[in-house]
Amino acid sequence: HAWDAAASLSYGDRRALEIAVALAAEPRILFLDEPTSGLGAEATRRLGQLVKRLRERYTIVMIEHDMRFLFELADRISVIHWGQVIAEGTPAQLGDNKWVRRSALAEATHA
Repeated sequence: HAWDAAASLSYGDRRALEIAVALAAEPRILFLDEPTSGLGAEATRRLGQLVKRLRERYTIVMIEHDMRFLFELADRISVIHWGQVIAEGTPAQLGDNKWVRRSALAEATHA
């Protein structure tokens, strides 16, 4: 059965399968909720490559705590801390933002 085959996949491959299932619905916007959560470095790298290919065809809205992952992939970023937007802009604009760094550091220490 298909469910048995999916259950035997690695966690990273299951995340990729979840994206494939979402794409089967031919969305105009693809929402990804913490796609790197629980992934190791290699699976995160592969997921990043997949997202790079997908962003050529889809608008992608992503909720993600891995700031490196976001800065590598995003055209625009909104940083939300405790329900408030504390910064918005391109990765280049946000790279030196002290509020973004503090927010990312706070997330890393509470992860």
